[in-house]
Amino acid sequence: MKYLPLFAGALMFISCGETQQKTELSLEERARKIHEKVITIDTHDDINVKNFTDSINYTQRLDTQINLPKMEEGGLDVAWLIVYTGQDTLTADGYAKAEANAMAKFDAIHKLCEEIAPDKIELALTSDDVRRIDAAGKKVAMIGVENAYPIGEDMSNFEKYHQLGARYISLAHNGHSQFSDSNTGEADSLWLHNGLSEMGKEAVKEMNRLGIMIDVSHPSKEAFNQMIALSKAPIIASHSSARALCDHSRNLDDEQLKMLKENGGVVQTVAFKSYLNTEKYEARNEKVKEVEKLVMDSLGMASISRKEVMALPTEERDAYIAQYMQVRGIVSEKTKRMSDLPPAVAVTDFVDHIDYMVELIGIDHVGISSDFDGGGGIEGWSDASETFNVTLELVKRGYTEAEIEQLWGGNLLRVLDDVQAVAASM
Repeated sequence: MKYLPLFAGALMFISCGETQQKTELSLEERARKIHEKVITIDTHDDINVKNFTDSINYTQRLDTQINLPKMEEGGLDVAWLIVYTGQDTLTADGYAKAEANAMAKFDAIHKLCEEIAPDKIELALTSDDVRRIDAAGKKVAMIGVENAYPIGEDMSNFEKYHQLGARYISLAHNGHSQFSDSNTGEADSLWLHNGLSEMGKEAVKEMNRLGIMIDVSHPSKEAFNQMIALSKAPIIASHSSARALCDHSRNLDDEQLKMLKENGGVVQTVAFKSYLNTEKYEARNEKVKEVEKLVMDSLGMASISRKEVMALPTEERDAYIAQYMQVRGIVSEKTKRMSDLPPAVAVTDFVDHIDYMVELIGIDHVGISSDFDGGGGIEGWSDASETFNVTLELVKRGYTEAEIEQLWGGNLLRVLDDVQAVAASM
């Protein structure tokens, strides 16, 4: 008889364990149903034109974080493919080289949708397009422009970009452009325009006229303030998180978030480790860098800073990034087998930022982005194949299906509709 309490306790433990297992299973099943039902939109995915050829392309499960098989596997419906150009000199020669780079990326996206895989993916220009293409069982491509630098000083290029499918444009990237100061000016307090240049102010009006969403993820805070004041349409931050949780100049502080809410815009929370939890990222990254250096040394590859990479000529930069992505894959496999690594920045940290911004500015103004193939990716959402894990974490935290639909794209499409309605009225 003296063993009865212990036996009863064991039965109770087993019973509780079974109940917990059933609860977790039903929660995952519920998350699966929601994930399959809602349209999932990622507003920032970088590309390399070398992956848009007849022999190597997104119909294959490449090492890239985004491609059609990984989108299919993870249930990611819409990818905003990015026409990105690094900042260079504000000269005619610099603009010409940048324009060639931008046109090559526009061409690559159109080739994917029109020649390589028109039966699998289609370019969308409106929210109706997104819903129509998704209902037809195809993946959706949309185009965002990261850095207006390639536009040069010819304002008619905004209309050209719009005709090519661009539906958002950022006026700056890492470095001050001819249109706008960059957030990077915070490092040395050296500004070129103290916000927007006169041409930048005209660019805001032109994007309003055309129905192009204005992206504030890289411009400086003063440029942000001026864009909010000038724009007749809502704005977006295509890939930024909450500065209150992670003090990085790429994130939006509470004042900016509240201004964005008043403007009717949306901030697309970004799954970029160092923009989510700098301390956690740096502690783990120190150990990972040791492994990375060993791998790079074994491949005879020089280790250079991100700034130095972005300063390389386009072809050299693309080649370096492609090789570095291979290194990342090798390092990822090696670190999976290591038991002494500090904890990684993960989906839980990502959703912490969503929680914070939803609490501060409301569910109507928050969305989701990854910055895949541009530095993004976290534990649990390391590429498009793991997209479901974001929905699962949202369900665990009590978000309803309607709220998850808003976060995964409903809010972004509402802003796109509003921006295009303003253009129509103008």
